[in-house]
Amino acid sequence: MSERSGKWYFTDLPTMDYQTGWDLQKHLLNLKKEDKNFPDVVLFLEHWPVFTLGRRGGMQNLKVSQRLVRQSGIEIIPVERGGDITYHGPGQLVGYPVINLPGNGLKVVDYVGRLEETMIRTVSGWGIIAARNDLNRGIWVENRKLGSIGIAVKRGVSFHGFALNVDVSLKPYEWINPCGLKDASMTSMARETGGPVLLSQVRIAMRRQMSRIFKINWQSITLCQLNRLMETV
Repeated sequence: MSERSGKWYFTDLPTMDYQTGWDLQKHLLNLKKEDKNFPDVVLFLEHWPVFTLGRRGGMQNLKVSQRLVRQSGIEIIPVERGGDITYHGPGQLVGYPVINLPGNGLKVVDYVGRLEETMIRTVSGWGIIAARNDLNRGIWVENRKLGSIGIAVKRGVSFHGFALNVDVSLKPYEWINPCGLKDASMTSMARETGGPVLLSQVRIAMRRQMSRIFKINWQSITLCQLNRLMETV
């Protein structure tokens, strides 16, 4: 794989509902498919509580009734990423790189490996020793899953991405077989360290590690600047 150094745009977003974040990704994806010169963009954000179902499905891995889930205020949304059912909620850092893989000299397996490495190095800054696991892509602390990966690729452009449990409620995971794994448990950085972990600090660390591992330079832009950029195409 060739090593390339390029500039990616980075936008730090607030907590938002899943549909809004998904629509933003799809808009970026369409622009990149139409214009090969449109820049690569990475979004960092948190979501309000939601269960998402990947291409493998996942409803069979929901252990409670859909009615109970909806009464609790949690949406259930099928999406086109890889994987099975998972949960997103406040306190979880979600990253959506909308990037051209061939343009960055990346194959899918290399890309996923680098996302895992980014999370592994990030959590090591809090004294957490995480690793890959042949059971499922993502990062693990022993038999506890700490970070997940689910991507989709269209015409060489990858979207969706990773989710790192920083200080997220783990209760909703009890309602599912996360990622379709019946004997796996989920964990968070806060649980592993035994104390609170500031997501704002993890955002900074993740961005730094991502820059090193992908050999990129960031240009930070606000959501308003991103919207103006999208309008010019």
